[in-house]
Amino acid sequence: MNRLSASKKVGRASLALGVAFASTVLCATVSTAAPARGVTGVDSVASAGDQRACPVAYFDLGETLVHTAEDGSIAYRSGAASYLRALRERHIRIGLITNVPPSWGATDAERAARLKKEVDATWKGPEPFAWQDFGDRILTPRTDAERKPAPALWQRARAESGPCRLVYQAETAEEVKVAASLGFVPYQVGQPRRPAFLPVGLVQLLG
Repeated sequence: MNRLSASKKVGRASLALGVAFASTVLCATVSTAAPARGVTGVDSVASAGDQRACPVAYFDLGETLVHTAEDGSIAYRSGAASYLRALRERHIRIGLITNVPPSWGATDAERAARLKKEVDATWKGPEPFAWQDFGDRILTPRTDAERKPAPALWQRARAESGPCRLVYQAETAEEVKVAASLGFVPYQVGQPRRPAFLPVGLVQLLG
């Protein structure tokens, strides 16, 4: 066997192993979250534009993307800024599903504006929080009854995302479990011996 043929075989084997590993990890992640076909619409056939826009990765905010220090200052959790950049570079839409006081506004936009103001007022770090990446996908409770872990915010995210597969990442096991029960691909951040966030490549595969 010449050197070129051996190199090609090694390359093919490495690619196959990589695909198998990604598929195994992805299946393990989504096995408890994948809904039956036709139940939630995420397996529906989408238009080409919708397919390019899928999936949508939703996050909790506090102690998932940002950390509040003892002095009250807020900054990115380790790896969060680069993770959001990686999603942006791959044109993966992102959103927030986070609890704030319903009194902060009459609409999601008003409550999001107040949330941004509160976070920015105590922000500490070399780069600002990437609010612009979330667009209008910042979902907050309209009433106390909608506060997580009540299912309302995840249900609203699903309704607004069309046929796209949805991801939810948070540090709280209870929230991750509720999201999974509603058809989201769940990922609990901050766990030992696991990536800090669901690997971007696996998020892409969901589309």
